Amino acid sequence: MPWYFRLLFVILLAMFVVLQYRLWVGQGSMAEVYRLQQQIDRQKQQLAEMKERNVRLRAEVQSLKTGLEAVEARARTDLGMIKEGETFFQVIEPETATRP
Repeated sequence: MPWYFRLLFVILLAMFVVLQYRLWVGQGSMAEVYRLQQQIDRQKQQLAEMKERNVRLRAEVQSLKTGLEAVEARARTDLGMIKEGETFFQVIEPETATRP
């Protein structure tokens, strides 16, 4: 077998090894594509959660703009307010003392 066939074989083998390296490890490799796909999936999930939260917040804003019931409920829970004529009772749970 002539020497140039051997040289051609070595060159082709080297090119094959370089291309395989790039496919599995280098930039744009299968591992990088998999990692980026996982990142896209996480971001899509976060986006869906944020969209759902936005829908709830829009509904709450609309309710606060149009109805007094939402404003009243917000005042009761956030500010501890009561209506005129109501009696406020505060229940204090006893602390359970832990003994050493």
